[in-house]
Amino acid sequence: MKANKRIIITGIITILIVAFLGAYRLPYYIYKPGNADALDPFVEVTNNYPSEGDMHLVTVRGGQATPIQWLMAKVRPFQQIHPLDEIRPEGISEEEYFHAQLRMMESSQEAAKVVAYEAAGEDIDINYEGVYVVNVLKGMPAADQLKAGDEIIKVDGEKINESTELVNYVGGFDEGESVSLTVKRAGETLKKEIELATFPDNPDKAGVGISLVTDRTVEVDPPVTVKSGEIGGPSAGLMFSLEIYDQLTKKDFTKGYQIAGTGEINYQGQVGRIGGIDKKVVAADQDGVDIFFAPNEGGREGSNYEVAKKAAEEIGTDMKIVPVDTFQDALDYLKELEPKE
Repeated sequence: MKANKRIIITGIITILIVAFLGAYRLPYYIYKPGNADALDPFVEVTNNYPSEGDMHLVTVRGGQATPIQWLMAKVRPFQQIHPLDEIRPEGISEEEYFHAQLRMMESSQEAAKVVAYEAAGEDIDINYEGVYVVNVLKGMPAADQLKAGDEIIKVDGEKINESTELVNYVGGFDEGESVSLTVKRAGETLKKEIELATFPDNPDKAGVGISLVTDRTVEVDPPVTVKSGEIGGPSAGLMFSLEIYDQLTKKDFTKGYQIAGTGEINYQGQVGRIGGIDKKVVAADQDGVDIFFAPNEGGREGSNYEVAKKAAEEIGTDMKIVPVDTFQDALDYLKELEPKE
């Protein structure tokens, strides 16, 4: 009888331990390689031109760690552990963070449409819908004044349409100077006086400590439908622009290859740095990609391209890593590419 009771107690304790290890959420976030999905199911231009190969959207998987996941990330290559407050600032719910990431994805899609349609010489019309706070940097002046989701209407009384207008304006100020921001929050209009401070990782630059996204609607002809589901963030901009352009043009720019890459893209077609590129290289290689575009960042030391190239060498892939600074760089490379045999 005592033996049976001991077995039952041991079993219950074991179940509780297993449940704890597999379900309890630690204050850490783990990033690891995701997938390299062909963009055809995500993007459809009306009366598009088909291609032999595919453009690919590459993702990084991320989530709050359980004890088991934390232990596995400690020993597995290309998995990275971050304190949760580095990824999702204190006071920001998971839903709010996810919504901000989706807004950034929408913004990157709009920029991709503009770049692709302008390059293809097709009709396009842009309407500006507002500038929104995506997140607030902890320890910076805006941390106690602004929240993710705030719409910034004016800076020092002047209306703004794009996030770059605010960034450029604030860039002309020094540490200790102040700017007045007119903000909409939950239907209420607020005025915030914010003093600028230098950034912890860049003492030569002053700011308020926010990241922004411009909400725009873009009307194009021929129409295009872009569906990214629950994938968030801005890093797919380059590949969306290449996929849209390839569907708009009669010439097949894939030339039979599986082509992937990453990089945020702006409305001028410049390709910007993103995070987790080493994990994206691994994901692309696992899904049989031939060519991978990586942000070159003007050739600076430690660029995305250098990190991607190092990761490719570590995993011994034959996948070609190509540095790009602009959409046009990627397009020029594809134009010169010999068709796949």
